[in-house]
Formats: sequence, structure tokens, C-alpha cells
Amino acid sequence: MPDAFPLIEVSGPPAERGRQYGQQARERIHRGIGHYGSQLRRLGLDNTQIGDLVRLYLPIIEGFEDTYVPEMRGIAEGAEVAFEDIVLLNARTEILKLAEKPQLRARLAAETEGCTAVATMPGATAGGELIHAQNWDWKAECAETAVVLRIRREDGPDILTFTEAGGLARSGMNSAGIAITANYLQSDRDYRDVGVPLALIRRKVLQQAYVANAMKAVYSTPKSASNNMMISQAGGICIDFECAPDETFQVHPDRGLLVHANHFVSPVALAKLKDAGMVLNGDTLYRDLRVRDLLLPHLGAVTVDHVKAALADDFQTPFSVCRPIRRNTDDNLSATVATVVMQPAAGIMEVAPLPAQGQRFTRYSLPQDQAATKAAAE
Repeated sequence: MPDAFPLIEVSGPPAERGRQYGQQARERIHRGIGHYGSQLRRLGLDNTQIGDLVRLYLPIIEGFEDTYVPEMRGIAEGAEVAFEDIVLLNARTEILKLAEKPQLRARLAAETEGCTAVATMPGATAGGELIHAQNWDWKAECAETAVVLRIRREDGPDILTFTEAGGLARSGMNSAGIAITANYLQSDRDYRDVGVPLALIRRKVLQQAYVANAMKAVYSTPKSASNNMMISQAGGICIDFECAPDETFQVHPDRGLLVHANHFVSPVALAKLKDAGMVLNGDTLYRDLRVRDLLLPHLGAVTVDHVKAALADDFQTPFSVCRPIRRNTDDNLSATVATVVMQPAAGIMEVAPLPAQGQRFTRYSLPQDQAATKAAAE
């Protein structure tokens, strides 16, 4: 059975916590760099080309948040790797797909992250507390390169995030009760302009004390590609943002449930753009329906166990909500790498690696700032 994801805890100013992160996650960071490095070599990119692309992207990152570069330099120093490798881990999709090689973009487009996200509002749950969860579908090898990162911050809420080692954030929550999950979308507007890397937008969300600022970070930040980001706050707010690079569309809970897979569902979005992702992910059309239908009978009494069971659904396996390891059309091993279940009010995150092999959850905690959580909810 796969091992639990290690917990990495860091504190202090950005460069220092970066060094702590790099030192503690060194082995997994090296493994992740090796994995993506071999992929890059197969695609014909050498270290010089990658370095040039990273340097072109740095002004975008610095303009978005100037603390991220020293934090990434710290990670590189602590892990004893090149700074460019850490930037690549945090902006791999954008940097690669914006490379000035049309044939590279076409070949990379076949590699997509799946994911199914769900939030149950307080009125729909047995305990009256919001539950926010996700399956992360990606390369099976990433079960050996992901970590849970706990960031003790002096300049804002503490953060607990599940991410690839070396990454600043993926899905997670903070001590102000704000949580985020994200999943892949694709539209005909993608990769026309340079935007902020998606991983850094997610980190920006988790730095906020107020959900208004978290939602603003998603809604107003220009992106290179489409993405779906679901943001919740423990006090009982959740909105799903279907993001095109230059426009954002909202999806709201229905009867206390909000479920999203990998296709646009906002009628406004569908009237304005072309969804280009279903060519590669036909199962997206029913994964959200399956999760919703499994939870509806428990409406008003939904528990964490109900959410875990819905995300373990194996209908139409291997094209299921919970994906076993299988080879995809690009001959990569694909799987549900992890199931992440968060209870933001309690500061609890549970994560199960490769859940199709059996859901074995490890609990991670983030003590909540009760004053901040209450203020952010008001």
C-alpha cells in the first residue's frame, strides 16, 4: 500500500521557510524534478531552453507577489537544486505550453489533470459544518512526490496545503477557515497571452484572512489557461469559479451541494466560449453527477464518511470518479493520486494516497484562529 504523504512544517520569513521546506522535502523534490526532467528531455527541451523560459516568466511572478521568488529561491537552496527547477514545479503547465514550439504545445495538450471537487454546505451536513473535498487525478508517480505543507506565517493566516513537493500550494485551507480546490478546464481561449501561474493564484487565496480577497484573487487575476477553482469559507459560503484566461464565471451550490468535474457548466460560459476539454475527458460528463447523486439521499445529514464514499465511487472503472492506475492515451500512468477531505471550521484535512487501492486516510491539522474565522465569516 502507498505510504502516507509526509507533513512538512515551516515558519519564518519567506526565504527561511523556503529553506526549511527544501531541506525537509529534499528527496521528494529531487524525485519530482527527475520525473518532469525526463519528460522534458523526451519533448526535446534542454536545460538552457528551460532556464530561458523561467527567466522570461519571473517578471510575471514578481509582479503578482514579490515574496514568492525569495521563497522559491529558499526551497532551491534547501533542496540543493537549481532555482529554475523550483520555478518550473510551480509553473510547469504555463511555461511549457507557452514555449515557442507549436508541436510541443500539441503534444502536451494530451496530458490533463482530471479531478472531481465537492463542497457540502453547513445546512446539508449532519454536524452543521462545511465539508470541502476533492479527488486529484494526475500522474500515478506523483503519489511519491506530493507532500502536505503546513506554513506558520507571521504576516497572515497559517496555511495547510496538499501539493507536489517544491510547490507553494495546490488544494488546502487556512486558519481563517478559507479552503480551495482546483481542477482542469480547457477552452478555445487558452494560451493566447501570458498569465499568472495557477499554483501561485491558489497560494494567494490561502494567504487571505477574508474570503472576499480570496475570491478577488481568483476572479481578477489574468491566467494563461482555463481552470476551475472552488473557494469556501467555514462560515457557510462556497462559490465555484470557472475561469477562462480573461473571464470568470460563477456556479453556486444547489440544495446545499456543489460538485464540479472537468467541463464548463455555467450557461453564461457555454454561451461565450468553446469547451475544448471533453475531447480528452469523456468521463467528466458523469463524474459530477455520480458524486451528487450519491450524496443527495443524505441531504441534511451528510457526513465526512458519505463524502469519502462518494469520491471512492468506481462506476464505469477505470473511467470512474476514483480512478485506478491505468495507461492513458499518451501512454502515461494515470490515477486518482489522492483524495483530500477538509473540514475548515475544525482545521482538519484528511488525505488518502492512491485511494483506488483502498482509502487509507491520514489526518493533518491546522489550529484555527477562532477570532479570524469568526470575523471572516461576518
